[in-house]
Amino acid sequence: MNKKYCKNESFLKDTHNRFRDIGRIFEIAWDFFKGFNRLRRIGPCVTVFGSARFKEGDEYYELARKVRKKLGEAGYAVMTGGGPGVMEAANRGAKDAGAMSIGCNIILPQEQSLNPFTDINISFDYFFIRKVMLVKYSNAFILMPGGFGTLDEMFETLTLIQTETIKDFPVIAIGSEYWKELRPFMEKTMIKHGTIDPDDLDLIHITDDLDEVIAIIDHC
Repeated sequence: MNKKYCKNESFLKDTHNRFRDIGRIFEIAWDFFKGFNRLRRIGPCVTVFGSARFKEGDEYYELARKVRKKLGEAGYAVMTGGGPGVMEAANRGAKDAGAMSIGCNIILPQEQSLNPFTDINISFDYFFIRKVMLVKYSNAFILMPGGFGTLDEMFETLTLIQTETIKDFPVIAIGSEYWKELRPFMEKTMIKHGTIDPDDLDLIHITDDLDEVIAIIDHC
């Protein structure tokens, strides 16, 4: 198993002595420093999330490429998790448009490997640090069809917005056929049981109109 992945597993699983914990603090600080140092001057940027499993030629791969090309033409740098699938398509679309293309990568036992379409790429040892960078240096999130990781990023970001930890941060889901059960679930289950407020439905936009995507991001 990859050494970087072992760090994540060890961090959450193992019990260490005081000296090992102190050493881990320095490892975490170094991971943060790498991100801060490489990303602090990237300018307006939008992050795209989505599955690593879609291949070139798949409708969502090609849609992600169009989305990122549109964002690049609008003047936004493009950031992804740096891997294959939708992430590769988004970085590739940014390159097609001549926009800055950024990958914040993490090594996993399967699926994740850095795609070749990035101008800036950083490999992080820890998941949570990578997630901080993807929010901190982004003006908006675009969610393409994806799995648990995409849903994790969606709901963590919506929580940050709901609690006003971040403001004026649009979250946009593209691929309405894929996301069609999301709003009914929120309305019929979450609102019904009082776990979210009706106004929270407005925290996420679902659209397939790429011009509307740009308008939403520009407005914020």
